[in-house]
Amino acid sequence: MEAIRIHKFGGPDVLEREDVDKPVPAAGEMLVQVMAASVNPVDFKIRGGSRGNESALPMTLGRDLAGVVEQVGADATGFSVGDDIFALLGRGRGAYAEYVIVLPEEAAPKPGNLSYVEAAAVPLAALTAWQGIFDHGGLEAGQRLLVHGGAGGVGHMAVQLAKARGAWVAATAAGEDLDFVRSIGADQVIDYQRQRFEDEVADIDVVFDLVAGETQARSWSVLKPGGIIVSTLAEPPQDEAERRGMRGTHYMAEANGPELLEVARLIEEGKVRPRVQSTFPLDRAAEAQEKLEHGHIQGKIVLEA
Repeated sequence: MEAIRIHKFGGPDVLEREDVDKPVPAAGEMLVQVMAASVNPVDFKIRGGSRGNESALPMTLGRDLAGVVEQVGADATGFSVGDDIFALLGRGRGAYAEYVIVLPEEAAPKPGNLSYVEAAAVPLAALTAWQGIFDHGGLEAGQRLLVHGGAGGVGHMAVQLAKARGAWVAATAAGEDLDFVRSIGADQVIDYQRQRFEDEVADIDVVFDLVAGETQARSWSVLKPGGIIVSTLAEPPQDEAERRGMRGTHYMAEANGPELLEVARLIEEGKVRPRVQSTFPLDRAAEAQEKLEHGHIQGKIVLEA
């Protein structure tokens, strides 16, 4: 089968198209034909070496996909040959390939109202958002959420998931993205290039930080007492949180089939919809990563296998 792999860390040019052995599912595993795989910031961070481990080289990048179950190993339950699925892979397996091993607990049935490309855009972004705002942030109906970076892959999912839960949502975005973020349900959209968010919102229960740095530091001022900053990028200073009577946490998203099934239900109900800005064929993965790393993206970029 064809896979896109790296043998060393570096720029997009280290991505190589190779013929490799097609994997064979062991007990408890499934072999899935990859129809589409999404491109995420973690991919170019691993490729560049900031998130990578040389002992794991060579490696195939890519964390999430949509595809078709081709083979089911012994004791793998819940899915059958021919099922359409989407999944967030655990670490150590890559979706930039024609086939990949998927564990049943990482997957959920592909929403029937999404194409493979659209479905591939969902798992990592949606689960990062779900786990950040609900599992770690504890966001509930009627509460107030501020999303920093509401037009990006994770941000646009967070806005929609929070609205589906019944929360009030504000989001920061670039001027060119304001209409898009409004269109997915944000109650208030803040142009971070022209407005200071702390002048625009207050009494926030959960700040979902997808930016870090100075933006995170300024976010304490908009939180309610007891509120929380949840970051995908940097641990909020715990001494600052304690001094203010607030909370802060950092996390990394994990594969979770049951949560992905909940996301699929919301998609099929029309409450959540992924935005795919660009698609590339698998053998142009380097170009796709370059666009994500250095371009301005609404939603996601997806590779078609």
